[in-house]
Amino acid sequence: MSHSQALEQLADSLEGTLLYDNLHKTLYATDASAYRIIPLAVALPKSVEDIVRLVKFANEHKTTLIPRTAGTSLAGQTIGDGIVVDVSKYFTQIIGFDAEKKTVTVQPGVIRDELNLYLKPHGVFFGPNTSTSNRCMIGGMVGNNSSGTTSIRYGVTRDKIVEIKAVLADGSKAVFNTISSAEFIEKTKGDSLESAIYRKLYEELSIEAQQQVIKNEFPKPEIHRRNTGYAVDILLQSDLFGGTEPTINVGKLLCGSEGTLAITTEVTLKVDDLPPSNNIMVVTHFDSIQESLEAVMVAMKHHLYTCEMIDDTILDCTKHNKEQSKNRFFIQGEPKAIMMFEVGSYISMEEAEKQADDLIRDLEANKFGYASPKLYGADIEKVNELRKAGLGLLGSIVGDDKAADSIEDTAVELSDLPNYIADFSAMMERHGQSAIYYAHAGAGELHLRPVLNLKTKEGVYQFRNIATEVAHLVKKYRGSLSGEHGDGIVRGEFLPYMIGEKNYELLKRLKLAFDPNSVLNMGKIVNALKMDENFRFEAGRVEPDIKTFQDFSDSLGILRAAEKCNGSGDCRKMPSAGGTLCPSYRATRDEKDTTRARANALREYLTHSDKENKFNHKELYEVFELCVSCKACASECPSNVDVATLKAEFLYQYQKTNGFSLRNKLFANNAKMNKMGSMFPSLTNIVSNLSLVKKAMGIAPEREVPHLAKQTFRKWLSNNKVNNNGNSNSKKVVLFCDEFTNYYDVNVGIDAFELLTALGYEVITVEHEESGRAYLSKGFLEEAKMLAVKNVATFAPIISEDCPLIGIEPSAILTFRDEYLRLAEDKIAAQELAKNVLTIEEFFKKEILAGHIHAGQFSTNEKQIKIHGHCHQKSLSAVEATFTMLNVPKNNSVTIYNSGCCGMAGSFGYEAEHYDISMKMGEDTLFPKVRATDENVAIAAAGTSCRHQIFDGTNRKAQHPVTILKSCLK
Repeated sequence: MSHSQALEQLADSLEGTLLYDNLHKTLYATDASAYRIIPLAVALPKSVEDIVRLVKFANEHKTTLIPRTAGTSLAGQTIGDGIVVDVSKYFTQIIGFDAEKKTVTVQPGVIRDELNLYLKPHGVFFGPNTSTSNRCMIGGMVGNNSSGTTSIRYGVTRDKIVEIKAVLADGSKAVFNTISSAEFIEKTKGDSLESAIYRKLYEELSIEAQQQVIKNEFPKPEIHRRNTGYAVDILLQSDLFGGTEPTINVGKLLCGSEGTLAITTEVTLKVDDLPPSNNIMVVTHFDSIQESLEAVMVAMKHHLYTCEMIDDTILDCTKHNKEQSKNRFFIQGEPKAIMMFEVGSYISMEEAEKQADDLIRDLEANKFGYASPKLYGADIEKVNELRKAGLGLLGSIVGDDKAADSIEDTAVELSDLPNYIADFSAMMERHGQSAIYYAHAGAGELHLRPVLNLKTKEGVYQFRNIATEVAHLVKKYRGSLSGEHGDGIVRGEFLPYMIGEKNYELLKRLKLAFDPNSVLNMGKIVNALKMDENFRFEAGRVEPDIKTFQDFSDSLGILRAAEKCNGSGDCRKMPSAGGTLCPSYRATRDEKDTTRARANALREYLTHSDKENKFNHKELYEVFELCVSCKACASECPSNVDVATLKAEFLYQYQKTNGFSLRNKLFANNAKMNKMGSMFPSLTNIVSNLSLVKKAMGIAPEREVPHLAKQTFRKWLSNNKVNNNGNSNSKKVVLFCDEFTNYYDVNVGIDAFELLTALGYEVITVEHEESGRAYLSKGFLEEAKMLAVKNVATFAPIISEDCPLIGIEPSAILTFRDEYLRLAEDKIAAQELAKNVLTIEEFFKKEILAGHIHAGQFSTNEKQIKIHGHCHQKSLSAVEATFTMLNVPKNNSVTIYNSGCCGMAGSFGYEAEHYDISMKMGEDTLFPKVRATDENVAIAAAGTSCRHQIFDGTNRKAQHPVTILKSCLK
């Protein structure tokens, strides 16, 4: 039987899904590590029985199973040449909370932060807190023995294991929990694989000489973050094996085993009381890395909840990151490193203040740091987000030199940390390297990354060479080569040296006992794959020459723009995490629909395609299809992977070969069609909404095609020029008459004009081209470029700081600050123009802060307003501008919805095949919030698409912010 026939039979036998097409194999070939291995297939099991079937298939067909949840592994644990078993889609149930025992039982696909949202009303939480906590899953945390920022106070995942239910390597099921020594002995009796495992453990670990070798060679027990090999040293605490504990839990051995011993199907965890609510974070600034580390010993005497470090390389990356630049508000000067010291009190804020002041005094007495600002409340979370973005931010470094994960997870005893880092820095200097340092200083663990080019043979040589030297350095301090990220591919090879050959042979024998036929995640921990093979990039390759229509020189080409994605998976975060990223993934929960998948697929095909047009792959069309070009990735992805721009280029290149469909032509030329239709608007509105017309156009029958206004905005302007109340002394503004306002939302245009003139501004309008937004969304880049060139030529001579260009529709006006910079021929003119292009909300905010617009110009009537931000506003501007604008009237009460993408996205939501997914995106956060809003509350939405979607999804009419503010005029 051929592979494909066998896979077909397996697919038919599963309740879940088996995927073995080229696209899905490509998407699961990488995780957040430096490695790439194309799998045989990807399974999305729906039940434990599905996992049993997969295990039996693997035994029968001599392949391996690679368990995977969010795929954020940094050591290559979740890739391999067998079947990737992705439990993130269906194994997502929180089974129950036991208040008396303070335990919670979950399936492995439950997201860590989602679990804590569930637990919060019970006054408890699951402590281990990784930087990926808003998308990483409990199964992966168990597999890696994750720890994160809170481990100094709450321990690591292994400390929380109460029970693990698992499928063993022969397809049998087992439960691992705390049992007495007598029960352990009882379990050794029998013919099952489970009994054989217990027998082997007893046989190996009851030998006193073996116990001594483990104690001598494993990392120091004082290092609580250690992920070196299998945790046999933990089992030595049992009185069966020379310890004093009368009980034992083999589940603690499974924790950190990276899916190489069994496949977890259910976990019961201990939980802790919620941390104190009276918190203060002291962020101490240092002139050197070494000084910051020496300060840790002093700081840790103050019973910290967090002790985290960020170096200047990452801090510099935050300056140019659209999202994280907002979170560096506390930085003073140019520190070489900062330390985040968090204190907390259950008693009072006064007590927390005393702790913070005592800490600062102690640091100052020891002459540590030059500034120690105290942060409170929401500001603490902003700093935590800055720290969490560290890995992703490193991906934004332009070019092929990247922060490589070959040595990033070392942990030593806290007292050894300054000396270890001093030795490490000296070693890096010998290699001509200036490393990047960040993370868990209080736990004796820093994430250390050399900057290497793994596309070169020299870079790969350094990758191994530096890793080897660091292994020897860690061994010198009897540290752990992995503190929390696991051995995987990148560190597994060094295990014989790190724990000694005798211990390594023991681990191999235990692996064989658990997995006699080698079906569980082979090539990780023992018998590891070589750490300098199977990279994403082929060393010494000739860089593909990819010609693009848009200018990608800011990333040194489109391929490097895609390669900025390092797999950290921020695009898999849930609505509860806030933000917009990524609407299509939130709707489908399929890896295919993530920002990461799109970047990975584009990288893969542009790198490996042998076609003349490397973009010409149906797989790429499939992976980009549900991207709504919201641009959330351009700001919320720490690496700023702008998939909307990548999609526009892909569509252009793909359609050059395959042709532009009639529907795409009609949608792209929407403004031209409306120009003709507006000659007879009433007739056009009737015809465009006929069922037969909608069917022929591929428009969802549930949608009402937007109605053309009885007169265009331009026509109104020409009839009402005398109504401009400005005078020669008024501040001049140029109003961009976008194609949406001109034909559909004329009343909004009129409101904007009348509001501005009533406030004393002279509103200038000129003849200009449409923005080109519709062309951009459908990949008609040649047409979009013509418009960009003409608009830059029109506005560049007349726009200045004193006479800005302002726009009503965010997606139209923001093209000047975004896409035009890639399309314009006169780049300097486009860049200068962009500096003085504002959304109308930004303009109002600027004038309010300057005192030119004030409450005295508005009524004192009470009005409640809720704001939904347009996606492009959130990514390229700020919804806070709308908040400031609508808050000017004295008695307005304004709040911003924490809502994601509305799901309409221009023509996307009108297309019949996308209607359901569009509405699902709306249901994600926006629709429920609107439905819960009282009828007398005004809903503000700047985007015309947003307003239509809100009406279609909730039957509520939203208004543009200028309409609401105009209604507040005296």
